[in-house]
Amino acid sequence: MSQDADNIRKWWQTSIIDMEPGKIAFRGHPIEGLIGNVSFPQMIWLMTRGDLPTKAQALLFEAALVAGVDHGPQAPSIAAARMAATCGVGLNNVMATGVNMLGDVHGGAGEQCAELYYEVAQAMNEGVELEEAVEAALQNWRETRGKIVSGFGHRFHKPVDPRAPCLMQLVREAAAEGTVSGQFAEIGEAIQRAIGRSRGADIAMNIDGATAVIFCELGFPAPLSRGLFCLSRSVGILSHGWEQMQQGGRNKGPMPPNYLPLYQPKDPDE
Repeated sequence: MSQDADNIRKWWQTSIIDMEPGKIAFRGHPIEGLIGNVSFPQMIWLMTRGDLPTKAQALLFEAALVAGVDHGPQAPSIAAARMAATCGVGLNNVMATGVNMLGDVHGGAGEQCAELYYEVAQAMNEGVELEEAVEAALQNWRETRGKIVSGFGHRFHKPVDPRAPCLMQLVREAAAEGTVSGQFAEIGEAIQRAIGRSRGADIAMNIDGATAVIFCELGFPAPLSRGLFCLSRSVGILSHGWEQMQQGGRNKGPMPPNYLPLYQPKDPDE
């Protein structure tokens, strides 16, 4: 092989796929052995982690993915997708529009929450007690990110986000069976209690806090929490985009046409 050919082959290096004419293998597994034998959540795990999960791990992982698929048109990602669907773009453009709305504020809370959990876990690994580690992590959070702690509280679901208790129960059951350690469930609930004490009222753990518990329990790095949420929410974005296409409508904006934005002229003295 010439030096140029060798350099070209090395331009993109991957351990994810081995492909040549007549051959496709993901992480060393021939595609023929995966089709019909692994679930889509197992495939996501394989592609991102490099190995296949146990059945119990896959079930817990799948539960987190199922829980985040949709939150209705009031969610910015879904609203944007539905509006895009009325603008004459294709379904792939509709989905891209919705996914591109998933940023630090809407869609990124799971990653931020996982970072917080891992910070507490690191302190505990160094010998700090749970409650002390939580208080220190929350103080650091508030000094650097403000009073709103990602993963806790919800503008719509009060006092309970119905998704979180279900997921946390599954984590507890998985911990009892030895599938996961249960450490991050304890950390998440300790943070929830600490926030409640500081505000003088209970606060809900939301979907981001609960799925972050699961992703941390399963060993996913914090940044993947956001990517996995994007995969999950893509199901809702696809569904709403397709539904809007069937309903029709053109250039459907965020408000009915008989409601106009408030015109507020600029104060010339400002």
